[in-house]
Amino acid sequence: MTLLNDLPFARLQFYLTSPYPCSYLAAQTARSQVVTPAHLVDDMAYSQLIQSGFRRSGLFTYRPQCGQCQACIPVRVVVDQFSPGRTQRRIGKRNANLVAEPRRPYFDAAHFKLYQRYQASRHAGGGMDHDDRDQYAHFLLQSNVDTYLVEFREAGQLRMVSVIDQVEDGLSAVYTFFDPDLPERSFGVYNVLWQIELARSLGLPYVYLGYWIEDSRKMAYKSQYQPLQGLIDADWRIFPAPKN
Repeated sequence: MTLLNDLPFARLQFYLTSPYPCSYLAAQTARSQVVTPAHLVDDMAYSQLIQSGFRRSGLFTYRPQCGQCQACIPVRVVVDQFSPGRTQRRIGKRNANLVAEPRRPYFDAAHFKLYQRYQASRHAGGGMDHDDRDQYAHFLLQSNVDTYLVEFREAGQLRMVSVIDQVEDGLSAVYTFFDPDLPERSFGVYNVLWQIELARSLGLPYVYLGYWIEDSRKMAYKSQYQPLQGLIDADWRIFPAPKN
């Protein structure tokens, strides 16, 4: 495991934020360890930060540092051992006509409109449902690393947009938003399956899914993609499968 005082981290600094309300666990406060200066987080540094449990939001690279709470566990799918389950195969077939087009990040009014609809439907009251164009751009379009914005269309109709980073040992799922009026399509599940297959085609061993939180409905779903590794006590190890 790379240590944070090794190169390329020697030029980086890490600071701890003040406590703020946790986005995932009610009545909890959270703190983050943040990397600065942002312009020095290049592809090599970011790859090793991802391997150390960090994530990216725009130019902001961070990981939870919440004292006694250890609920946030970084997780990654082991690509060459992954085999979709029956429900996942059905979702794949259901969305087989989606056409994916990777691009470098750019602003598109149709993307932003879909993002607003998604936030209003899926995350109302969470704050991001009131994001303006600048907040959207800072969150998803600003990047110093190898980032792709992938459009998913069906007969020309925009259905989903996904922001993905490529790192040295895999893909990192940054954020995905989709048409909220078609819940039966399970676009979110399909997107993870698509990223796993993309990583497989590129010969990359992992897909990083961010943080798994057992008591958060928004985050616990990640255990459905097995085999999954979790970063526990600074070591990536196989993460238990979901209980029946």
